[in-house]
Amino acid sequence: MLSLRPNCEYCDKDLPAHATEARICSYECTFCADCVETVLFNVCPNCGGGFVPRPIRPATARRPGVFLGRHPASQDRVHLKKDRTEVAAFVQTVRHIKPEDR
Repeated sequence: MLSLRPNCEYCDKDLPAHATEARICSYECTFCADCVETVLFNVCPNCGGGFVPRPIRPATARRPGVFLGRHPASQDRVHLKKDRTEVAAFVQTVRHIKPEDR
């Protein structure tokens, strides 16, 4: 189950469980759509993969026990561990390659 991280790892913008602008990679690295589009150019700075919109976990139990109240979003904020200069250089070397070809 996705942890639904609460923030953008780059700019620290709040991304609550219902945020439609949250983007994740296959390792669940979480960034806001603005950072993915204008800074990272669809390159995860941690793994080099691409991003997809993060799914929304239902707030209401439409099936027994399957909802945000039973499986809450993470409250642990995650921050990028790499220097922004290093991230920019890495993104430049990878962004021309389609995510499915990385």
